Amino acid sequence: MNNLWGNSALWIPVSIWFLAQLLKAISDIIIFKKFNLKRLWGSGGMPSSHSALVMSITTYAALLRGIQSFEFAACLIFASIVMYDAAGVRRAAGKQARVLNQMIENDGNIDMGEKLIELLGHTPFEVFMGAILGIVGTIAFYRIW
Repeated sequence: MNNLWGNSALWIPVSIWFLAQLLKAISDIIIFKKFNLKRLWGSGGMPSSHSALVMSITTYAALLRGIQSFEFAACLIFASIVMYDAAGVRRAAGKQARVLNQMIENDGNIDMGEKLIELLGHTPFEVFMGAILGIVGTIAFYRIW
C-alpha cells in the first residue's frame, strides 16, 4: 500500500504511544478510582509514552534495516536523548514546579493565575518500562501488521 495510511513505520509507533497513554489512564482508574481524560495525552506517569514511541521507532528501524544501518543508529541516538531528557531535565522541572507551587500556596502574595504543571518527567523505571513497551510492542505489531 503506497500511501500514508499504509505506512507501518508511522502507525506502529503511534499505536505504541497510544497504548502507553491508555495504560496511564487505566492505572489512574485503578489507583484513584476515577477516569482522568488528560492522562490520554498528558506527559509524565507510568509508562513513559515518549520512551515507548522513540524505542518503537528505533526497534522498527532495527527490524527493517538492521542494527548496522544508519537509520537504526540515528534512531537510537535520538531515543537516548529523549529518554535522558524525560528522566533528567523534565523530571527536575516537575520537581521545581512542585516546590514553586508550594511556595506560592504558602506565600499568598504571589498570583500565578494557575498552578504550574508538576507531572512533566519520569522516574528511570517509568522510562525503562516505556522503552520495554516500545520494543516488545513493535516486535509484536511488526509481525502481524
